[in-house]
This record gives sequence, structure tokens and C-alpha cells, in this order.
Amino acid sequence: MIRTIAAAAALLAALAAPALAQDMDPNGTWVDRWGTSFTFELCGDGTQLCGVLNDIQGDSRTEENLQFVNQQVVQGDMVGPNKWQGAIALNGGNANATVEMTAPDTLKITGCQAAIFCSSIDYHRQ
Repeated sequence: MIRTIAAAAALLAALAAPALAQDMDPNGTWVDRWGTSFTFELCGDGTQLCGVLNDIQGDSRTEENLQFVNQQVVQGDMVGPNKWQGAIALNGGNANATVEMTAPDTLKITGCQAAIFCSSIDYHRQ
């Protein structure tokens, strides 16, 4: 009986694992709480992520950052389901970045400069 239950549990776990790891679609326009927006799409071989800055609002709306509007500022390689690592243009330079879809209509961008100063912002599909 215990073997049967263990086998059934293992089978259910194996069937559920692909559903939990299912890739979500990052293509579309994403906006943060201040109104900054990006358009993301899969690019390259279909596993890379590219992001164009559409508009920038809030404290990040500086002369340095306004020059990046309507330009590709994010590029990353897939490192796991729904997760890309690469770079983001930020404050006149580049920072390491991770883009991760945390739900079908939510993604998080984490940018790090010098691997010490990191910040994350959540974006919602528009």
C-alpha cells in the first residue's frame, strides 16, 4: 500500500513539474508604478530577451536616461524558465540585469552596478 501511494505521488509530481516550469510569454508592453514602460520581445534565437524603453517617469526621468527612450536598452540570455540575465542601459552606463517573469502579467527587473548596488522594480503587462 505504501509503495502504491509513493508511486502515485511520484507520478503526480512528475506530471505537475512541467506545468510549474511552464514558460510564460514576455512579449508585450510592461509598465511600472511610476509610468516607465518597456516593450519586451524574445529575440535572437528565440531564447534571448530584448527590451526597448518606451517612456521613463519618476526619479529616473533624467537627461541621461531620456536619451535611451525608443532604444533597445535591455538584452539578456535565458538562464532558466522565465528568467534572463544580461545588461541594461542605466544612468548613462550599463548595469548587470536580471529580468524574471514572476506571474503571467508581472515581471521584475533587477539591475546591479558593481554587484553591490542592486535594485528591483516590478512591471505589469499593459
